[in-house]
Amino acid sequence: MKSDRTYSEKELKILNSTDALEIMLRQGDNIQPEKALRYIKYEKQLENQQVELIKLQTWAIKEKKRICILFEGRDSAGKGGAIRRMTHHLNPRHYQVLALPKPTNEEKGQWYFQRYAKNLPNPGNITLFDRSWYNRAVVEPVNGFCTQEEYERFMMEVNSFESMLVNDGIILLKYYFSITKEEQARRFEDIKNNPLKMWKLSAVDRKAQELWDVYTEYKERMFNETNTKLNPWVIIQANKKTVARVQVISHILESVDYEGKATVEKV
Repeated sequence: MKSDRTYSEKELKILNSTDALEIMLRQGDNIQPEKALRYIKYEKQLENQQVELIKLQTWAIKEKKRICILFEGRDSAGKGGAIRRMTHHLNPRHYQVLALPKPTNEEKGQWYFQRYAKNLPNPGNITLFDRSWYNRAVVEPVNGFCTQEEYERFMMEVNSFESMLVNDGIILLKYYFSITKEEQARRFEDIKNNPLKMWKLSAVDRKAQELWDVYTEYKERMFNETNTKLNPWVIIQANKKTVARVQVISHILESVDYEGKATVEKV
């Protein structure tokens, strides 16, 4: 192990902890104290945030609040991982995570927002959409899953739909996880080479790199037309998964004025 860095007393205490030592032992011959330090700090900050998330959920249950959070972004941007960290210690009776499959033939004949509207949170509940109605703003038109007319109708109606939700008292938060083309390619390669994760790579994912620029065009129009004062988009830079997770949870905690809120300081 070789490092020219000088560590503070607090950092040395962290590095001498059992957790940090275990991480460095797993690194083999290439021991990187900085990496172990970053991970321990991340875990501690995440734990502090999870405590605050429980307070937020407790307040929502008590006050019968409805919270709806949208997680959007390109394939492999880290949306699912962020949702798992956020919900890890929450009461499962009062939240649901939805990653809706492609619509059935019956749903195709319904009003587009109908299958999303029926899954909106009830009083005292939080709904997290791992991809939402914004499928129609980007994924569907890029891959030919909807007509141009259906796409234009969606773009014309979505702001009004969201305004109705907020005006009815729903707390709506919209997050977009942004990664580079190179990072997406690297993550796809990791998935392809991992037998435990291969199932994650869909036919749509396999075309994502080829259609990168087309996705970008639709994404930019989505931002331009649906980033409203009432329901703005929050862009999360997600090339580093741990940083993205902490950032999105921080913003959620800052955005909701729940009872007993405490400031979660960066570790």
